Amino acid sequence: MTERVLPEEEVIAPYQPVRDNKPAPRAWRGDGPWAEELEEDLENDFPPKCGILETTRAMSPPTARMPRRPGTRHQTPGGATGINSNGKSSMTRFLFKGRLLITAAAVLLCSHGAGADDAEVDADGRPEVARAIPTFHCLGLYWSPEGGTADKEVEVRFRQQGADTWCDGLPMRHNPIPKTDEDLTDYRGSIVHLKPGTTYEIELTLTGTQERTRLTATTWSEEFPIGGTVQVASRDTPLAITESGTPDAWRVYDGRGGTIDVRHRHDACMTIDAAYVIVRGFTLKGAGSAERNTRRSPVGAIRIEGGHDIVIEDCDVSDWGRLDPERGFGFNMDSAILSRNSQLRRLIVQRCRLHHPTWDGSTWYEPIHPTHTRGPQCISLFNTAGNHVIRYNECTSDLEHMYNDVIGGGSNGSFRGSPGHDSDIYGNLVSHCWDDGLEVEGGNRNVRVWGNYITQSAVMIGNAATSIGPLYVWRNVCARSQWKPQYHGGYFLKMGFAGGEHWMTGHQYIFHNTLFRSDKWLPTGGLGGNRIVKHTVSRNNILHVLSPENRSASEAKQNIDNDFDYDLYSGRIPAGQEAHGIRGEPVYAAGAGFNSATKTGRFQLAPTSPGGGAGEPLPNFSTGYTGAAPDIGAHQRGAPPMRYGVDAGTPVNACGNGP
Repeated sequence: MTERVLPEEEVIAPYQPVRDNKPAPRAWRGDGPWAEELEEDLENDFPPKCGILETTRAMSPPTARMPRRPGTRHQTPGGATGINSNGKSSMTRFLFKGRLLITAAAVLLCSHGAGADDAEVDADGRPEVARAIPTFHCLGLYWSPEGGTADKEVEVRFRQQGADTWCDGLPMRHNPIPKTDEDLTDYRGSIVHLKPGTTYEIELTLTGTQERTRLTATTWSEEFPIGGTVQVASRDTPLAITESGTPDAWRVYDGRGGTIDVRHRHDACMTIDAAYVIVRGFTLKGAGSAERNTRRSPVGAIRIEGGHDIVIEDCDVSDWGRLDPERGFGFNMDSAILSRNSQLRRLIVQRCRLHHPTWDGSTWYEPIHPTHTRGPQCISLFNTAGNHVIRYNECTSDLEHMYNDVIGGGSNGSFRGSPGHDSDIYGNLVSHCWDDGLEVEGGNRNVRVWGNYITQSAVMIGNAATSIGPLYVWRNVCARSQWKPQYHGGYFLKMGFAGGEHWMTGHQYIFHNTLFRSDKWLPTGGLGGNRIVKHTVSRNNILHVLSPENRSASEAKQNIDNDFDYDLYSGRIPAGQEAHGIRGEPVYAAGAGFNSATKTGRFQLAPTSPGGGAGEPLPNFSTGYTGAAPDIGAHQRGAPPMRYGVDAGTPVNACGNGP
């Protein structure tokens, strides 16, 4: 969706946003509710640029600060060093501009001033040393080798430390982004489907050259060292969490057995301004003061005001939000979990049930047509420092309590956005919104979205735009798309832009997704409908749309640098694409569909269906198949049922074709 200007009454983040309050350009193109939308955006509402560097050891603050001159090399004392294949020593610290915050896992540098001191840099001011930013199951990779150009990829291979066999990763493409340091390096990419708490060896090679580097990186452990537990009893006033733990002793706030119900007398059930904390097992109700319903700033049942390294798990949040008396619907983006803190990094939201807000959200036709949807959301993150994980949650409601977006935030036209760089969204059950099921928009630098079931949404995944990338979207299943009751809906992937076409500069990879016909309400578009699509690779997707006259992939004349192939599609496609694609409709195995009781799904193709064994093997992404080639679609024949929500898990198979 396009951006909404948030009002000035309440500033949650520790910076004052800059807004020009100008109407945005017409960001939507085409028919339906998008055609005439004009909304203000938050193009200027993002904080000073920051960078995160993961390192294998703690680092001390610099003892000297020197202004960086373009085209020069220098080192700041106190950093770890590594050796590139050319024998040059390089600092593993990557300084952006400002003050230094040190944790066990990362170094975050941020400031409001100009000038920076970097590690050893090349002639273009890009750091030469390779680095990795981990999550539980993924590693984001970064490298600026000498000699990198648009016609040279970086080959990726990896192995568990000590193993004999190397596995291939997806090659990284050259894509420096102008006018920002948020891209970090010229080449960016991800390794996925890894084991938590495991060290990997990674080798990167610039194709056609002797330029090569190796590094090791360790994924996050799922076991957190606990230093102390605070048992919280039932109450009817907000809980303020301000006491932090440490990297070796996380502080647990345990709400199991009790309920915080503020009965709509307060805007939040809980506020968090702390680090290394685990918020576990809370039942939260009644956030959103009924007496303060004239202020447009969004409220959050859990409002994160500051801190980092925060885990929210096994919580049940419902009955949040306020009524907008002018519109008769819920206020826009009142959320179960909310943060606009520019320093928030490494937020983990897992195995939570976020459901049934107090008030209904409006459709594109309410109170008048055309108008943008407004209403509550489950999770809203605005321009944070990223590296978040949102997994195994059930974000649901009903047709009388609809969301605007389910998981989203902003700013869409920016180098930050939501969810933030090096973030993962997977294994979630997502439903009941009149706009985006998942709004994944902004920088999208090594953002990964996989294994989600998204239904009863107007648009399944919003990605307008991806300014840095790469964005990876794979093995998601989508069903039932509607703009309003008893009316068809929108697209699988929104594509396009917010705030201007110039934001469409990042790469996107769309693999092995399924648009599943659960009833007659299939999406009316696959890859962007008739919106602009740029820098996108599509492989092995079932792009089954409502009508053969709908577009399985955009035919917009402004499209550039796209590669669509090996998809099963039922609608229109652009000329020159899908050389190995298959036109037709999928036939599913007996008993296919989503089981709402078990939160599992079977979406395998029948033996006679087009698309069976017709996909292209994709290194690190096409796992779990048997035979010479994978099936097109999200669910491989012979694989166990796909599981979503609080009982879900993540099969680990980064290399082979086994189950």
